[in-house]
Amino acid sequence: MTDFPALDAAYLQQPDQARLEPTALGHPPRILLLYGSLRERSFSRLLVEEAARILQTLGAETKIFDPRGLPLPDAEDASHPKVQELRALSLWSEGQVWCSPERHGAITGVIKSQIDWIPLEMGSVRPTQGRTLAVMQVSGGSQSFNAVNSLRLLGRWMRMITIPNQSSVAMAWKEFDDNDRMKPSSYYDRVVDVMEELVKFTLLTRGHADYLVDRYSERKARGDAAPVNEAAAAVTSGQ
Repeated sequence: MTDFPALDAAYLQQPDQARLEPTALGHPPRILLLYGSLRERSFSRLLVEEAARILQTLGAETKIFDPRGLPLPDAEDASHPKVQELRALSLWSEGQVWCSPERHGAITGVIKSQIDWIPLEMGSVRPTQGRTLAVMQVSGGSQSFNAVNSLRLLGRWMRMITIPNQSSVAMAWKEFDDNDRMKPSSYYDRVVDVMEELVKFTLLTRGHADYLVDRYSERKARGDAAPVNEAAAAVTSGQ
């Protein structure tokens, strides 16, 4: 008998500390940034551009996706060039930044369309799973957190590692100068905080993403038995 009659010990895997040691991959952290407005002077785009500058200063390689020309989900086939570009960038990335304006208390359709075009799976490849994520929002009025909360929900759904910190910039039209650079402020300082944290989490987790999200239920579903380990042995013996 066993204390875990519902558990199949063949697929139980003891966490391996050695597989979580830092890994030198030989390239800078790769960060993809998405923004959620098509306006000519989009404050979510300006905030993302500011974040990219900070990330580059911290040693990361950055790419910003331009959502202009991206069709609505299901309005075109996934072979559309903008869809292919977005998916390739997600696969390239090791971390991401999502930034949306808050519109009617929620994220915009522009940012949601980008996320909706990235599938959970493409064959055996998962374009977002295990990647780090930082969320930000801009508001035209007082500070709010509705958009970042929604982005966090989406990040969990996309099986991403969403960092604890976040940025919400109120009255964003006041926070950028005539050269479209962010002015010194506590809002700017928070953006720096968030980008520092994102780079640190990315350095910790990249190279380990597959292991971090390797699941008992999925090993069981594909019949991929885990190596014999102390946890499985303890269950089998009833200890």
